[in-house]
Amino acid sequence: MNKTILFAFLFVQNITFAQSLERSLSSESWQFKHSKENKWLSAKVPGTVHLDLMNNNIIQDPFKDENEKKAQWIENEDWDYQVSFSISSKELKNDHVNLVFNGLDTFSEIYLNGKLLRKTDNMFRKWEVPVKQYLRPGDNLLQIKFKSAVNTGKELAKKVPFTMPESPRSFVRKAQYQFGWDWGPRLVTAGIWKDVKLEFWNRAKFENIKIEQKSISDKNADLNIHTSILADKEGKYTVVINNKSNTVQLKKGHNKISIPFAIQNPKLWQPNGWGEAHLYDMRFSLKKDSQTLSDEAMKIGLRTVELVQEKDEKGKSFYFKVNGNPLYIKGTNWIPADSFSPRITKEKYQKLIKDSKEANMNMIRIWGGGIYEDDEFYKACDENGILVWQDFMFAGSFYPADEAFLNNVKEEVKDQVNRLQNHPSIALWCGNNEIDEAIVNWGYQKQFKYSKNDSIQVWKDYKKLFHDVIPNTLKENLTADKNIYWPSSPSIGWGHKESLTEGDSHYWGVWWGEQPFEIYNEKVGRFMSEYGFQGMPTLETTQSMFSGIPDLNLQNLTIKAHEKHGKGWEIINEYMKRDYQIPADFVKYNYVSQLLQARGMQIAIEAHRRARPYNMGTLYWQLNDCWPVVSWSSIDYLGNWKAFHYQAKRSFQPVLISVSETSGAYEVYYINDLLNNIKINSKVELVDFEGRVLWSVVATESLLANSGKKYLEIKKETFSKFDLSKAVLKVTVGNGSLQSEKLFFFSKPKDLKLSKPNIRIKKISQAEIEISTDVLAKDVYLIGDTHFSDNFFDLLPNTSKKISLSKPLEKVEVMSLWDTYSLKNRIK
Repeated sequence: MNKTILFAFLFVQNITFAQSLERSLSSESWQFKHSKENKWLSAKVPGTVHLDLMNNNIIQDPFKDENEKKAQWIENEDWDYQVSFSISSKELKNDHVNLVFNGLDTFSEIYLNGKLLRKTDNMFRKWEVPVKQYLRPGDNLLQIKFKSAVNTGKELAKKVPFTMPESPRSFVRKAQYQFGWDWGPRLVTAGIWKDVKLEFWNRAKFENIKIEQKSISDKNADLNIHTSILADKEGKYTVVINNKSNTVQLKKGHNKISIPFAIQNPKLWQPNGWGEAHLYDMRFSLKKDSQTLSDEAMKIGLRTVELVQEKDEKGKSFYFKVNGNPLYIKGTNWIPADSFSPRITKEKYQKLIKDSKEANMNMIRIWGGGIYEDDEFYKACDENGILVWQDFMFAGSFYPADEAFLNNVKEEVKDQVNRLQNHPSIALWCGNNEIDEAIVNWGYQKQFKYSKNDSIQVWKDYKKLFHDVIPNTLKENLTADKNIYWPSSPSIGWGHKESLTEGDSHYWGVWWGEQPFEIYNEKVGRFMSEYGFQGMPTLETTQSMFSGIPDLNLQNLTIKAHEKHGKGWEIINEYMKRDYQIPADFVKYNYVSQLLQARGMQIAIEAHRRARPYNMGTLYWQLNDCWPVVSWSSIDYLGNWKAFHYQAKRSFQPVLISVSETSGAYEVYYINDLLNNIKINSKVELVDFEGRVLWSVVATESLLANSGKKYLEIKKETFSKFDLSKAVLKVTVGNGSLQSEKLFFFSKPKDLKLSKPNIRIKKISQAEIEISTDVLAKDVYLIGDTHFSDNFFDLLPNTSKKISLSKPLEKVEVMSLWDTYSLKNRIK
């Protein structure tokens, strides 16, 4: 048995109080310029050079039209930033003044009053410099000179004796997606992308606080508070934890102090679907002679997490046990929510995480080609019960392992782990995205004509970085109870049999392999951490691709430019031809492309969930977008739910009904993710599209807690006398408070014998409407400038559905699948 256990007492967010004497420099009047020019222009901090160029009308928005192509020159240039700020004599009386940059992108030189303070080479590190001796009363000049990351990366690449794939991005510690991906533009940024501040302190200050959960019971949570304290004077100090004082003896310099702390009758932090994500307020103060020297506040969560890997007759398990119970993971993959990450607002973070919670998710994987996200992301996950699978920022390439690169990565890991480790949402640290697979499966060695020694070196470098430096740095900087490390996702590439019997799997036989959606029923691994299919964004987001009046045409060059996969349109059309009639009209094509994506992902998710406990997790690719684009996302760049997100919400329901077709039968499964047994009344009916019941069976069932099971098998000959192209299997379960329904269609959408529905929309209130129909309305699509609580749903006759609106609408337009049928296929 290989069991990695994480008993974690986890903190949310560090909040610095006024008495910490911090002063932001971000709001000062910053300027920037091209390094070879003399004219200074206004700049915003945090920001990027692209945003500053846009704000000064030097470039057009790269998200519009084909403007991305016109912005490529920016990545090859050097850029200078500066700000003049005033320091008072009172401020200079503080014993220490530190200049703190939380993010510089990427290669820069920092000057204060003409003095070179530091050179930087990593977007993901925090840079802190003592500056009191360089400051003067009155005006001071701070300058940051950025070198082109592309040009610098090319120079670094020359030091390696063979060609590295994805050069130069592999050589620069910055967000890899900026160099272009199959869902994102190439916009390689530079700039001060996080806040800048001056920190004033005297005598001593907290450097870091780490919380170790020693044990937890119904009566008591026993914790150790590990804190690093920097002191410039030896002596006795007081650490106050929630009004409880502790005397500590500090030496001059760095001190590591551990203080026991207990919480009585603790409430656990529970993942979404299992209860409240309970958080406690905590406050820490460092005092000397009754004077507060340093002060921090946090919210904390108590919970345990284990990653369980046990050998069995089919391979090896891979599942998370949370608070002592196996948790079936339901969720998604996250990419940065903007190509220019400084403009991602707190509101956008909160909305995307709440949309994930509403869709019944309990985990998000932060993909390794993006960024370590803003504190607000993890705060939102903490508050909403969403666990986080945290990749380190390496993706889809080979990486160097020279001493300078490894030391840089080590400091990056230290900075990020110290910032993030106390969040209750963090469940796992993962070394990289798809690099093990890239080395083994992608054929780079043959493509770049590697010698045997070159190939050996690549593998040695990989092992050094992901099996030595990163995990050892984690051990050095995490309390032992928090260290769940997984070297690479996936653990085995999708072409190998073992990829479905152990570890986590990225299955891309659908889309990349162009296999039919139905292959998802066969290709089920122990934990599916990536799989997906593209769909178009909503009409609103598609229109936002244009700077002028949108020309909504599949041949339009702007539309084509916002599909980054080389064969994207070809693949979508091939799959659409298999399952749907391909509409000529753009609006209908947009609608069907969303249905196609939702259909494929429904097949995948439900195949995974039916396979529990063999399979114990499904994370689809991907939740969100970084710009307006045709992609695998379920929520488009403007935050609109695509058909897929509505379907994900249904397929992730805590109590799921799923129907599977085999060669000889239709099998009905009930899956219960809740922690309690449920007794339900179950009804299975064959209903035609006019609402007539052709066959039925009823039963009372007991659904065991946290389990899934096949409850009914219907032989195909049972329905042999019926025309199943105009009938649906309707399965309902309920017990009063719980009501769930599943409609299973026997034919592909293009082969259904649909009649034109008369869809009626009744206004109940400003915030609610009711939908009804005379015959089956397949894939009802409500169109309007509002968020509908449900959309892209099927509606049987003699039933109705109430829909809430995020804001009132005078008129709601409606479409259904029948509207996409060609005239010759329509039933009058």
